[in-house]
Amino acid sequence: MANPYKRPDRFTREAKQRGFPARSVFKLEEIDRRVHLLRPGQRVLDLGAAPGSWSLYASGRIGPQGKLLAVDLMPLPRVPPGNTTFLEGDALSLGPETLALFAPYDVVLSDMAPRTTGTREADQAQSFELFLRALDLAAALLGPGGGFVGKIFMGPDFPAAKARVKELFATQRAIRPESTRDSSFEIFLVGMGRRG
Repeated sequence: MANPYKRPDRFTREAKQRGFPARSVFKLEEIDRRVHLLRPGQRVLDLGAAPGSWSLYASGRIGPQGKLLAVDLMPLPRVPPGNTTFLEGDALSLGPETLALFAPYDVVLSDMAPRTTGTREADQAQSFELFLRALDLAAALLGPGGGFVGKIFMGPDFPAAKARVKELFATQRAIRPESTRDSSFEIFLVGMGRRG
């Protein structure tokens, strides 16, 4: 069976034309448009930032007065200029004190995903763990009223993830952006209005 991720589609081509390293930019752009997530002057933490499309998009939205900390195991091909600091490391092992550079944050983003094994149940379980880790960091580092976006693979743990977001935020939504590939079972949980 052909790998759908190998073929460039219209989103891949448009991302390259607009100067973004990956098509994932359109997922964040749609979420931002739908929930009004990013604004000038905000402080943003981007977990699992490589290859850098979310960081590039967010840094543009928060502008020169904003601050963005991008974190990933892999180096970014291009660190956004000015308002962005990149930290190479594992968000799973870096503690809140290391990631608190610009805290309290207004927004925490997580596009983290496990290295998939091809076994759906195992991949979903690992995705759930990554999601919870990102949510724990958001709980520790977001200021009151802050927002969170986290990727998770649909599966039996999804209701528990949703319930945890509901505990921490005034409103929560599940969004599957239009640019998500048909073969993907990822979805984004969004929490807005971090409870004080």
